[in-house]
Amino acid sequence: MIKKILIANRGEIAVRIIRACAEMGICSVAVFSEADRQALHVKRADEAYNIGEDPLAGYLDPEKLVELALKVGCDALHPGYGFLSENPQLAKCCKEKGIRFIGPDAEIIQLMGDKTQARKAMIKAGIPCTPGTEGNLKDVEEALQEAERVGYPIMLKATSGGGGRGIRRCNNPQELAQNYVRVISEATKAFGSAEVFLEKCIINPCHIEVQILADSHGNVIHLYERDCSIQRRNQKLLEIAPSPQLTSEQRYYVGELAVRAAKSVGYENAGTVEFLLSEGQFYFMEMNTRVQVEHTITEEITGIDIVREQIRIAAGEPLSLKQRDVTHTGFALQFRINAEDPKNNFLPTFGRISHYYAPGGPGVRTDTAIYTGYMIPPYYDSMCLKLVVWALTWEEALNRGLRALDDMRLQGVKTTAAYYQEILRHPEFRTGHFNTSFVESHPELTQYSIKQRPEELALAIAAAIAAYTGL
Repeated sequence: MIKKILIANRGEIAVRIIRACAEMGICSVAVFSEADRQALHVKRADEAYNIGEDPLAGYLDPEKLVELALKVGCDALHPGYGFLSENPQLAKCCKEKGIRFIGPDAEIIQLMGDKTQARKAMIKAGIPCTPGTEGNLKDVEEALQEAERVGYPIMLKATSGGGGRGIRRCNNPQELAQNYVRVISEATKAFGSAEVFLEKCIINPCHIEVQILADSHGNVIHLYERDCSIQRRNQKLLEIAPSPQLTSEQRYYVGELAVRAAKSVGYENAGTVEFLLSEGQFYFMEMNTRVQVEHTITEEITGIDIVREQIRIAAGEPLSLKQRDVTHTGFALQFRINAEDPKNNFLPTFGRISHYYAPGGPGVRTDTAIYTGYMIPPYYDSMCLKLVVWALTWEEALNRGLRALDDMRLQGVKTTAAYYQEILRHPEFRTGHFNTSFVESHPELTQYSIKQRPEELALAIAAAIAAYTGL
């Protein structure tokens, strides 16, 4: 069994992995930049090591991270999500140095990270894909020719892209010509690759993804689906498990598709197969070769600890469950509470958290790395915490979400919490039928008003008086 894990990440996902390690009797090792010296993952880990002054460089250096893991006696490394989690070089370095990488092999990360190669692999496996180019585009002239063949609108995508970056919708040849250079520039800056391809744009689809687990013994199972249709500019905001929009037949079908996709490429560890759903037809979009931000809601409806399973798989153990053992109960929602101002075009609002109180009660979970007095650094993602609620029925889950968001106290920075309450109250959302155009179609939801509580008003007045008098 694995005895000591270096966590090559930061923030709430690092804390999440540290907690799994503690429950499994595994020593956890955190890494931190100077900007993260006071971060919660540093305080919670069994050991913690500084990886440099630069806020990003240390987290993005695979050789340095693996050498540190060896130096401090780790026998495994967990990449979390983001940073190097889908960088095949990190997995390769681990293998070369005899460190277990808690994720798939470098070759699989490379294959599924290349969107054109992933499409080819899925088509070969009989997984439905959106119409598009077979390979990368040579130049804008070829892009214009292929777009005419596929039919507008099209999506121009970075081949190595992910996380909603390096992707643009083009409705006509003029927009394609304009966006071609932009996407190449974005792709080069974000992913170090200028390769792009195009696909037919599926208008206003539902975004459905399936969580899978695969071990080294040939066993592959799915843990049902998540609905990630509530998103802004291809960035997920609110996730739901299972999708309230699928029939039982669709749920079975898309789960089988995800398992077939994973088996076809010899996948191992936790992963997510993402689909677009339009007019009853599922289309493969991509496969994420890591634990997802929204893995929490799958854990809530199935009772399965996904991070624990990741570690067991990396240790060479078989899956602890068969497909017939996996069931789901109720509905879970995850709210990404970001330090952003929805009223000001979701502008990030980094700064010191003057007061934080986590919501609680039945069916409420928070995954976070913030605390009262914590300074949110401007170098990383704006997400403060993930608020997760679970209930037996859809309506109960929505009402629990409203209550939990109201219970939470997070002061010092503006957040998206009140905006999510507006979404939960909206009649269209409450019907359980919505698609990826929901946020764009309802800009009025950002014009909410916040009723300040008496105690909060008193604190604000006291702070203002203190600032004015210099006390």
